[in-house]
Amino acid sequence: MDRYSIIENKNKREIVLLKGFPCIWGKCSFCDYILDNSTSEGEINNINLKVLEKITGKYGVLEVINSGSCFELPVETLEKIKDIIKEKGIQKLYLESHWCYKDRLDEMREFFGVPIVFKIGVETFDYDFRNKVLNKNARFTTPEELKEYFDSPCIMVGIKGQTKEMIQKDMEIILNYFFHATINIFTPNTSKLERDEELIKWFKENYSFLDANPNIEVLYENTDFGVGD
Repeated sequence: MDRYSIIENKNKREIVLLKGFPCIWGKCSFCDYILDNSTSEGEINNINLKVLEKITGKYGVLEVINSGSCFELPVETLEKIKDIIKEKGIQKLYLESHWCYKDRLDEMREFFGVPIVFKIGVETFDYDFRNKVLNKNARFTTPEELKEYFDSPCIMVGIKGQTKEMIQKDMEIILNYFFHATINIFTPNTSKLERDEELIKWFKENYSFLDANPNIEVLYENTDFGVGD
């Protein structure tokens, strides 16, 4: 498992994949990332502190992800991140959170004391597909509502059951409402959901221009940020 990397192309930054407590929701139909979670605080901190030691502050920007939300990281891990922000001169932090924590985001902003870009796994702005098929339990209804809390949606492309119309609408929304977004091409995993190769081919043919957009990061493989396995 690779847990530290440097993103050198768009939005240059260091990124760490940390271990966390179980996801507050943990029922998304497509997700097996939560297998990386643990209930042992000692195990979590032991792994995380070693990973965090690799941060150099090279670009002054750090992204911290885990298989869930930043609120599921232990206090000792959070304190270590805070120390590193000061020691390494980190000026911007990327964190990710589930919709369930939407009213607590300012806690992290106050704790770390640096600007935070909050990412959220939206997967799609289609309400029914998001909540009934993907089982996200993210029950906002409009882009405006999401934007009240979060800065950067993560969108999934290429799951059987999605349509071209859904994806077109998702792309319109992220381009017109948000300054930053991540698009993940679905990678088959241990879940029951299947990859739609024809839809992915269509997406690549029609949205290759996003590769040149400095604010849209497209992950053609789920390890394109250099972390994970």
